[in-house]
Amino acid sequence: MKTKNESVDIRSRRGTALQADPAYAGRWAGNALDREERSSLQRVQGLEAGVEREEGIELEYRQVRLERVILVGIYADSREKAEESLRELAALADTAGSVVLAGVIQRREVPDRATYLGKGKAQELKDLVASEKADTVIVDTELAPSQRRGLEDVVGVKVIDRTALILDIFAHHAKSREGKAQVELAQLEYLLPRLRGWGESMSRQAGGQVAGGAGIGSRGPGETQLELDRRRIRFRMAKLRRDIKKMKPARDTRRAERVRQGVPSVVVVGYTNAGKSSLLNTLTHSDALVENALFATLDPTVRRTTSPSGREYTITDTVGFVRNLPTQLVEAFRSTLEEVAGADLLLHVVDASNADPMAQVAAVHEVLAGVDGALDVPELIVASKIDIAPAAAVAALRSTFPHTMPVSVVTGAGIDALEEAIDERLPRPAVEVRAVVPFNRGDLISRIHEEGELLDADTYESDGTLIHAYLTPALAGALDEAGIEMIHE
Repeated sequence: MKTKNESVDIRSRRGTALQADPAYAGRWAGNALDREERSSLQRVQGLEAGVEREEGIELEYRQVRLERVILVGIYADSREKAEESLRELAALADTAGSVVLAGVIQRREVPDRATYLGKGKAQELKDLVASEKADTVIVDTELAPSQRRGLEDVVGVKVIDRTALILDIFAHHAKSREGKAQVELAQLEYLLPRLRGWGESMSRQAGGQVAGGAGIGSRGPGETQLELDRRRIRFRMAKLRRDIKKMKPARDTRRAERVRQGVPSVVVVGYTNAGKSSLLNTLTHSDALVENALFATLDPTVRRTTSPSGREYTITDTVGFVRNLPTQLVEAFRSTLEEVAGADLLLHVVDASNADPMAQVAAVHEVLAGVDGALDVPELIVASKIDIAPAAAVAALRSTFPHTMPVSVVTGAGIDALEEAIDERLPRPAVEVRAVVPFNRGDLISRIHEEGELLDADTYESDGTLIHAYLTPALAGALDEAGIEMIHE
């Protein structure tokens, strides 16, 4: 059944990126300079001389910043879910720097193969674009190249899809060399099947020097500009894959060193803008970027902190997830997501103030299912933003996930209980020993305090410090190598 396009109120609900930014105050707020840098005016060099083609590749990359956009979606069953998805798309567009003018949805069983909406509804959309003076249409799904071209030909303005919008945000926020390479690889994978020609200027079918009069014997099929660009893109993708592969050993080495030292690893995962970075700052007293925007964090941030019982552990902030996260991004960021599979504990942060927190949990689990071993890691659900969340939403999370920890980084509610819960779930050193460590081996005493778990306070004897503690096998081996006699309890 088809009906006319239905307008949607795309004003964001409480706790999403279109809401006015709160005052960033408190230890959770992160570095204000990073936020200012993102929002500042940035001069673009070289425009006076014209824009040259990079590496000879003529791409049609559809950036969306500072544009006036209209959002479009279709639904087959639940209008409520379609509206919530469109509000999320509005938050994504807002993060990209666009001005959202309107949103429309259409009830339709399957998208039209030619124009996504169908010819008549596409014409209605054209009239809306003209009346609102929009210059871009964003579709709330991934469009086939033919659908995008067909809809664009009707409405007469640029058309992009949800995937292109997310890729644009990632490209804007990536900072590290690895993050930039991963995003560029995802962009090229998305753009490769969507390259299109620009008329006769793309045709180079005559090979050799035919145009110069070389004539017989020099004619050949040649290579069109489109084919040339595709080949260059494939070469670039291959190089990016090699570069990302070369970056992996350094990260593996750092992770292996933490494992060797017996330092437990906690990884923070969750939906984008759920409050992961602000929670990291609260637990570790660090200054990671916090911004009321989607995908503010792309590069993993690793910090060390200490549990209430005095045990040291690392906590890693990761990229946020979203519904229908582009496959290209999941593949490109697979090396980064391996941090999740190697963790001892997952802190799954859920925005309790969101209209549908259960859908966020499902979306995160769907992405984690694609990472080998990620779903086998113990998980602790953290319901964030309880200072602005309905009590019923928090209660629903706790009834579905009995060990849910409700917290608010703004008020500090629940933080102490969360730290205790993390402490209880960290892996414990397995070897219980008593030993007298010589006074000249203060390095081992320091490691025992950092990596082990003391059962009694240190006492001092004539020949050294008497310790009674749980130790990791690696630390017990270090004492054994130092010739220290240990009594295993």
